[in-house]
Amino acid sequence: MEKNAEFTPLYTAKVIGVSGRSGHVKSSDGAIDLDVRLPKGMGGDETGKHTNPEQLFAAGYAACFGGALGAVAASKKIKFSSSPEVTVHATIGKEGDGFSLAVDIFVHISDMEIAEVQALAEAAHQVCPYSKATRGNIPANIHVN
Repeated sequence: MEKNAEFTPLYTAKVIGVSGRSGHVKSSDGAIDLDVRLPKGMGGDETGKHTNPEQLFAAGYAACFGGALGAVAASKKIKFSSSPEVTVHATIGKEGDGFSLAVDIFVHISDMEIAEVQALAEAAHQVCPYSKATRGNIPANIHVN
């Protein structure tokens, strides 16, 4: 890993993947131990028994964005009376000679005004590690409801 003077590592996730999109992924601590298959839209058999990289990416992004929402709210002394809900749609598509991703992030906080949710979501998008890693590389649209 290349060091950045402002970057202080806190945790490193280690996952091994074998045989790509028709294989298996497993984390070093065993918390993730999953078969991976192509989704139906890419020629796979969608039985619901396997995951795919897009689902794993969406799951990680949703959890991370939810954490960023909580951190932003705490910094602004905002307390939620109900848990924020973040749904991420990660879409893979053809782009030129290869493939690319696009992300739609849906944020719902039932006890807040839409404008306040929008402001929190935009602030979370600035600090979320997934948002920072993908910024300028893939479309990431925020929706509130």
